[in-house]
Amino acid sequence: MDTSELPSPAALRARLPSSPSATATVERGRRAVRDALHGKDPRFVAIVGPCSIHDPEAALDYARRLAALAGEVSDVLTVIMRTYFEKPRTALGWKGLINDPKLDGSGDLALGVTRAREILLAVNELGVPCATELLDPIVRHYTADLLSWVAIGARTSESQIHREMASGLPLPVGFKNPTSGEIDPAADAVLAARSPHRHLGVSASGGFARIETPGNPDAHVVLRGGARGPNFGPAEVTRTALRLGGLGLTRPVLVDCSHANSGKDPERQPEVFRAVLAQFQVPESPVLGAMLESHLETGRQELRAGEPLRYGLSVSDACLGWRDTEALLREAAERLR
Repeated sequence: MDTSELPSPAALRARLPSSPSATATVERGRRAVRDALHGKDPRFVAIVGPCSIHDPEAALDYARRLAALAGEVSDVLTVIMRTYFEKPRTALGWKGLINDPKLDGSGDLALGVTRAREILLAVNELGVPCATELLDPIVRHYTADLLSWVAIGARTSESQIHREMASGLPLPVGFKNPTSGEIDPAADAVLAARSPHRHLGVSASGGFARIETPGNPDAHVVLRGGARGPNFGPAEVTRTALRLGGLGLTRPVLVDCSHANSGKDPERQPEVFRAVLAQFQVPESPVLGAMLESHLETGRQELRAGEPLRYGLSVSDACLGWRDTEALLREAAERLR
């Protein structure tokens, strides 16, 4: 086993501080999702962006396009960009920009957390709030102040450590149903995250600490389908909302249009998105919004040593292309108006 020192969270934040405009974007995004969850903001929440970010240049290209579009539809849509830097692997594979920023297996984590923070700062500076999945609980100490929404993934929703972490995050957190497709574990995770906890953690200086969390009133469920098939239909959405009844959330269900809900076929994501939007338009709908995996180009590519990569094309899950994404969000805005 080999170890190497990383900069402390406090040191990295001091070197790459948030600006007033970036902080304002973060707070605006958090407030919009929080208000939507509690019935105070009627807009549909659309969380869109790459399955994973591997190229900072392409990510910022996408963010600039999204910033322009988000401004045009902001009357009816709250648009947040997926800025995913960690990838949970079923077995093996590229673990994401934080773990392997050079895409060569070298595992330069110090560079990884730095690049992640640089990208988050740049996207927020454009006025686009950021969303991510927090896989390693240590990562939040480097990035959470720049995030407006967080997912706890299908493989970690049942983890006590991640539920405790979510309990202390000052922003909305969505728990995905596990890969089996069962809803109850995600609902249990919401209940746990809404409760206070005391647990082991890391301080801003990088040392170990006892963490005491107040509970997160903005925890909710993300339906992403599973081994049992898709679960974005009205019956599953209603069942999930009923399971979360009594928690004081008006719209506690967000739908992931990718993964098992689309059979991992990016061209089926618009079909799922439209179905979710139709449910949202029903009076007193429990639907918060939807998530799309979207990049500059449609599809995906393999990450192979020594081979050049195509610009704007995912190296993880296949994504919807920008042209189709833009058209879909414009269509949604027109329907909602």
